[in-house]
Amino acid sequence: MAHVAGELGSPFVGAVLAAGLRQLHRAPHSEAVIAQWEGDPASAALAMRFNAALHFLARRGNPPALAALYRGEHYDFDGAIGAALAAEDDLVAGFLRRTPQTNEVGRSGAMVAALMQVRRRFGLPFELLEIGSSCGLNLNLGRYGFDLGGVLAGDRHSPVQVVPDWHGPAPQPAPLEVVSARGVDLHPLDAGDPATCERLMAYIFADQPQRLHRLEQALAMARRHKPQLEQGDASEWLARQLAVPQAEGVCRVVMHSMVLQYLPPQDRAAVVAMIQDAGRFATPERPLAWVGFEWTETRSEVQLALSWFPGGEQRRVLAVCHPYGNSVDWRS
Repeated sequence: MAHVAGELGSPFVGAVLAAGLRQLHRAPHSEAVIAQWEGDPASAALAMRFNAALHFLARRGNPPALAALYRGEHYDFDGAIGAALAAEDDLVAGFLRRTPQTNEVGRSGAMVAALMQVRRRFGLPFELLEIGSSCGLNLNLGRYGFDLGGVLAGDRHSPVQVVPDWHGPAPQPAPLEVVSARGVDLHPLDAGDPATCERLMAYIFADQPQRLHRLEQALAMARRHKPQLEQGDASEWLARQLAVPQAEGVCRVVMHSMVLQYLPPQDRAAVVAMIQDAGRFATPERPLAWVGFEWTETRSEVQLALSWFPGGEQRRVLAVCHPYGNSVDWRS
């Protein structure tokens, strides 16, 4: 767990997870949740849930020794984390049981690069349908600004600016025009709820303040421009949305980021099948695109993939990305 955090650019979280593993015996309920976990802990992001619980406690300021560790006032990782686990076992276990709700805004940079390719292909504005929207922050991507390898897109004056480290050729520029955006989540979050905001910010690595600031700005944006977000099952909701007649002159886009790993296999298969089925009825006047930002099945890399209908049914990998969108290795 710890080495993965280091590879993601967070040595502090790597140290937190290493100490947490050593001290886990002091939190028997949390230890039992991990020991009895069914399925792949990596796919379930169990380490990130554990880390978020500790960051949540540190941001709360209690236990004091843990908060001081996060402020850089001492480096006794084992002492502070061991005491926190002993005192807050039930809270940590609760974080472990709940599906992560990261809603990382940085991923929207890669997804916008894919949308620009779709815009160049069809020349139409977008109707966005997002599954696994969490707080719906990426439904507001039309209100953000982007610098994608020197190619500017979106609102240059937006308080939310997404500037990933770009490798490879820059994407071809195209307008970012969103006429509607709707999403669904099994447990949607409300940006107007302070507790929700704290939970989301707990999932940001403590030694990455720029990500934290961007999330705060995106949450403020969501309070001003509330995303159209529904509670429900992803596959059932998507089936209903795809059944709604599509307006002429608008490109319908199904998008998702770091969602498929949390769906049961039958639901993943249903999502793929219904997108492909809908694509058979797409026309140049009513095209369909599918943008995904997901781990590969072996979790060896995160891929940005694109299909469009008609004419581009073969799914193409456009880029390999950092899991939080911090960097994009553009392949297309």
